[in-house]
Amino acid sequence: MKLNVVAETNCGLKRDNNQDSFLLRPDLGLYIVADGMGGHFGGEIASKMAVEELSKFVEKNKNKHKSPRDLLIEGYASACKKIYEKSNFESVDLKGMGTTMVAIYHQDDSVWISNVGDSRAYFFSQNLLWQITEDHSLINEQLRAGVITVEQAKTSNNKNVITRSVGYESDVVVDVLERSLVPGDKFLLCSDGLSGLVSGERISEIIKSQDIAAAVNCCIQSALQAGGDDNVTVLIAECRVN
Repeated sequence: MKLNVVAETNCGLKRDNNQDSFLLRPDLGLYIVADGMGGHFGGEIASKMAVEELSKFVEKNKNKHKSPRDLLIEGYASACKKIYEKSNFESVDLKGMGTTMVAIYHQDDSVWISNVGDSRAYFFSQNLLWQITEDHSLINEQLRAGVITVEQAKTSNNKNVITRSVGYESDVVVDVLERSLVPGDKFLLCSDGLSGLVSGERISEIIKSQDIAAAVNCCIQSALQAGGDDNVTVLIAECRVN
C-alpha cells in the first residue's frame, strides 16, 4: 500500500510566531505534527527538535530488528530527553518547554499512530470520521471523570493545559496503535489550532467532498474563519494501491 500525504501550517490570526512543526519523510514512511509550548521561542524550538529527533532516530534504527511500536516509543523517549536536557541544562531561558507530537509510521500494509499531548489523529473511512487518539489534556480527564460536560468544556479556562508532553519532563509515556490499511482510507493529523475551533462534523464534510490537497487547505481556512486563535497545522494521508 502507498500513502499520499499533504500537509500545511499557518501562524493563525492572533500569534506572531508559529510553534507548530510538521515533517514528511516518505522515504521512511514517517509523517509528524507537533505543537510546541513554553515561552515565546521555547515552543517553536521544542516542536522542531521533536520532529527532527524522531525522524533521525527512525532513520538510524529502523533496520535494527525493532518492532514499529518499540521504534516509535524509543524515538519519542530520545526526543524527550534531548528537549529536557536542552531546556534544563543548556539553555535555562527555555526551561519548561515541551511539545505535543502525533505521528504516522507506515510499513507495508499497516500504519502505527503514536501520540503524546492533545494534537490529534482522525481516521476517515466509508464517509465516517473517528478520532483515534486520546487527548492528554486536563479537559479530557475532567470529561472522562464526569466533572464537566461537553458544553462546559467548550468555554473552560483549562483548554490549553496538557497532561503529557515531549520534553517538559525527562521521561514520556507514548500511546501507539496499529491499523491495517485499506485503499481509500484517510488519516488526518492536526494541532489543536484545528480541533479546538473546527468540529469533527465539519472536518468530516471537508474530507468527504474534496481531494486531500484541497481538504488540507479548507481545514486551515475553516480554522481561520473560526477565529484563528492559535497556530494550525493539518496533515492528511490517503491510502492508495501501489
